[in-house]
Amino acid sequence: RLPSMRTPTEMIVGLVLCPCGLLLTLTGTLAPSWRQVSLVPNQPVDVVWEQGIWDICRERQSTHDRLCGQADELGYFEQVPVRVAQGLMPSSLVVTLVGLVVAALGVRCWQPEPRHLVAGVAGLVLLLSGLMSLVPSSWYTQELWALPAPPGSTLTVGYSLVLSYLGSCLEILGGLALALSFHHCCEER
Repeated sequence: RLPSMRTPTEMIVGLVLCPCGLLLTLTGTLAPSWRQVSLVPNQPVDVVWEQGIWDICRERQSTHDRLCGQADELGYFEQVPVRVAQGLMPSSLVVTLVGLVVAALGVRCWQPEPRHLVAGVAGLVLLLSGLMSLVPSSWYTQELWALPAPPGSTLTVGYSLVLSYLGSCLEILGGLALALSFHHCCEER
């Protein structure tokens, strides 16, 4: 039987979704907008505080003046969901990179046949990385209104949290797609 020169669909799907998930998760991890605090008492009406897992920024929306590195007067960074996100989000990025390297070794790029077992293992690693970033995103969302904020202010979800969710989901879907490569291992045996 002649080897098929086509790369299996599940591998293509995994190799498209996982790098996209990595970029979204990276942006969500680094950008300081997991939560927006507006209508802060004793502040101008157009001032919005953006709180991320690494930084707090103050932006005046009428002039778009933005100042990051604000002092954490309420103990926001000491909260458990924020600390967990500070640990798991970068760890997830590292695991994603490892998974993509393993996937590149398993998916046929420079060899006549893909290595289904290696691609399947890469899928499991990428699935794990997606779960590692989904846990802190979900926990933070659940605790969003319980985290310290000035009394009387309005709290909303920031774009970084949404990007982290989307990136996690893409990594999970891409990891599942690559894990389907195990099916070909069973067929070959």
